[in-house]
Amino acid sequence: MTTTTPSRVRRTALPWPALLALGTAVFITSLTETLPAGVLPEMSADLAVSAGAAGQAVTVYAAGTALTAVPLAAATASVPRKRLLLGAMTAFLVANTLTAAAPGYAVLLAARFLAGVAAGLAWAILAGHARSIAPAGLEGRAIAVTMTGIPLALSLGVPAGTLIGEHAGWQAAFAAVSVATLAVIGWIVRSVPAARRPEPGEEAKATVLRTLRVPGVAAVMTVVVTFVLGHTIVYAYIASYLRQAGLGRSTGTILLMFGAACLAGIWFVGRHVDRGLRVLAWSGAALFTLATAAFALTTAPWAVGAAAVVWGLGWGGVPTLLQTAAGRAGLRHGRAAADTAQAVLVTLWNVAMMLGGIMGGLLLEGLGATSVAVAAAVLGATSLLVVALARRHAFPARPTAPPVPGGVTTPVPRRP
Repeated sequence: MTTTTPSRVRRTALPWPALLALGTAVFITSLTETLPAGVLPEMSADLAVSAGAAGQAVTVYAAGTALTAVPLAAATASVPRKRLLLGAMTAFLVANTLTAAAPGYAVLLAARFLAGVAAGLAWAILAGHARSIAPAGLEGRAIAVTMTGIPLALSLGVPAGTLIGEHAGWQAAFAAVSVATLAVIGWIVRSVPAARRPEPGEEAKATVLRTLRVPGVAAVMTVVVTFVLGHTIVYAYIASYLRQAGLGRSTGTILLMFGAACLAGIWFVGRHVDRGLRVLAWSGAALFTLATAAFALTTAPWAVGAAAVVWGLGWGGVPTLLQTAAGRAGLRHGRAAADTAQAVLVTLWNVAMMLGGIMGGLLLEGLGATSVAVAAAVLGATSLLVVALARRHAFPARPTAPPVPGGVTTPVPRRP
């Protein structure tokens, strides 16, 4: 009779406590990024700066992430992932506390830049860590659970922070995020297992250029840029679009519909991403293109509301889909390459967000709200085309197993 040690038993269930802790960390990072939008008037008045100047708190955060994600990922490739994640969350704790206590505008911007650096480090770790602790064949679902923190931050976290800011001041809103971060750090310590450390010499193979040459990685990054750019162009200025369309009073309702559809989209993607990455990526891009084209063609209230729902269904699972696609493609060159691909994704994601804010503003001021929707639809159609063409390596119809010695990948057998 043979026996199997517990460490060798194949896991078949998701490690829910660990994934929920990682998802809450994602929630903290997303909320830290977007909270200024909800308390902008209070920040502007208290710091005696214009609303535009106060809004640079978001830009500085994105710049910190975009500038440091790849260098930090390379510099910390040999550091244990759990220790690195705890360091990133501690940096969030410090940054949000400094933001809450900022005596002036300069300190506020410095704190926000630090938060952006912490986000670049955390985002380069979170998806890969979720993938590494998941059972074989459920990696995409594990990433989906982790990425649920993004729509929850937008649909629940920012409104809650806005309410706190209105009644207790914007500093109290950031202080509340610090308290939540401290609780998440304890949760990670208790529930999140350590991930496998890179093999000796593996880090050297994970340069950005080599990673981008791995088949499929460049195509995934192209979709990241076009999809996130299109989404940001319309999302950043949706209130202005609705106001020009005569639907300004419905902004809250439409955003609520969008948020609820996002949650439904990420739930569905999480259920099916491990077996249907290609179909889901194609469907997400198609739904986004359809929704933004509808924004461009009509301002009828019922059509705009329906388009917002379609937009949310298409967008909700996009972070999970692109993180999964990048990780799978990078794994063909090793786990360190997969981590580098995630870091590149984070950088390009934030660059696309910054460019989307700039381009959307220029289009809105120069050509009107309809041009914003048209540009988003064109970018969505471009994403759709790339997904359709990159069918072999970036968005394959069937998943592949992690590489075996020799760099060969094998299809994952279908479940009966």
